[in-house]
Order: sequence, then C-alpha cells, then structure tokens
Amino acid sequence: MSNTHFGFQTVDEQEKASKVRQVFDSVAPKYDVMNDLMSVGLHRAWKAYTVLVANLREGQRALDIAAGTGDLAQAFAKRVGPTGTVVHTDINEAMLRTGRDRLLNRGLILPTVVCDAEQLPFQDGYFDVVSVAFGLRNMTHKEIALAEMQRVLKPRGKLLVLEFSQIAPPLRKAYDWYSFNVLPKMGQAIAKDADSYRYLAESIRMHPDQATLKAMMHDAGFGHVDYHNLTAGIAALHVGIKC
Repeated sequence: MSNTHFGFQTVDEQEKASKVRQVFDSVAPKYDVMNDLMSVGLHRAWKAYTVLVANLREGQRALDIAAGTGDLAQAFAKRVGPTGTVVHTDINEAMLRTGRDRLLNRGLILPTVVCDAEQLPFQDGYFDVVSVAFGLRNMTHKEIALAEMQRVLKPRGKLLVLEFSQIAPPLRKAYDWYSFNVLPKMGQAIAKDADSYRYLAESIRMHPDQATLKAMMHDAGFGHVDYHNLTAGIAALHVGIKC
C-alpha cells in the first residue's frame, strides 16, 4: 500500500482520488466566482496567455484535461473553428457537468468525456495541443499523467501546463498569510466550504516548483520544455514540445 499527499496530509493513494473528488464536488457551483475573487481576476489573464501560446489554427485538435468549467476549451474552440476538435475532459463529473452546461448556455457543443489523466482513452499521436490548467497538482501520479499527455500528442505537438507555482521569495510571507488566512474564510463565505480552500493553499505548497516540473516533463519524453512565470510566479505556464 503506497501513500501520497493530500495537501499537508499523508493519505493512501486510493484515498486521495476520492478526497480530491469531494473537494471539487463541493466547490463546483461556485468555482468560477471563487476563481475571480481569490485571484482578483488574474486567472483570466493567465488563461488568455495560455491560449495565445497554444497558437491553435483552424482544423486542429486540442485536448483540455481537468477542463472543469471550460474556459480554455471555449477559447480553443474559437481558434480551431468548425473543422477542428476540442475535447473537454475532467475526472470529476460535477465539474464537467458544470462546464458542459456553461458551454451549452453559450451555444457551444463539445465532446465531453469523464476520464482520468493517468489513463487517457485516446489513441497515440492524435492531438496538436494538450492543456491542463490548475489540475496537475491534484493528480496522484503526475509522471504517469505527463507521459499519457505526451503519448496522445502528435510529433511536434504542444503540452501546456498552467498551474499555481512558487512565488518570488520577497512576496512569499505575504502570499502565505493571504493563502492560509484569507482564502479559507473567503471559501466559507462564498462556497460554504473553508476546508476545500485550505486544501488549495496546501496543495500549491506541495506541488513541484518550476524547475522540478520542467525536469519531470523532460523525463516524460518532451524534447523542449520551457516555463513562463506569471504574476511573480503565483502561477507558471510550462510548455513542452513532443519530439
């Protein structure tokens, strides 16, 4: 029996998936509102930059993993047009359902699949771009998930990992105070769930830093990997190119 981390807790690997599912089942209805509040809207700029770096073209195929409420999937769909494909996936049904309904309300019908990033149900070399935004840190075996993302990409295909990361040291003390004092209270007031937002703060601290994640992507088979710090490293966009 193997252990892993759930925030600062040590839990059995099998238990982590259900705990993460409980978090997102709880926060799904208020997920977008909380994202805007806790990032002061910055997550929209980070996602817009990710779409720009993706550089998708008409007719291409994109896979959005841990797609949740569908921000990236919607933006990608506009880029690939009616001849392209964007697949909207998440392991959490509540998040996926919220995203699907949101996309439908905007007149957009996309293939929507409940799936585990560690066992992607897609053929080798199928997608031009694979993205995962704020989802990798919740995965139990990140190295397996990254290898799966590499597998389903075409040669010269691009992986985009947008994730909370390690903030610049001069800002760390203030950021820690905000994360562990303000976020849980905000979560309780808006989403009626302080614990899930306490987990969010903890999971960010347990996630690999920028250089470590870059090395993990190289190990997963990406020939060229680079990262871009966003807002002093609160988030980072890692970009991997498949050989």
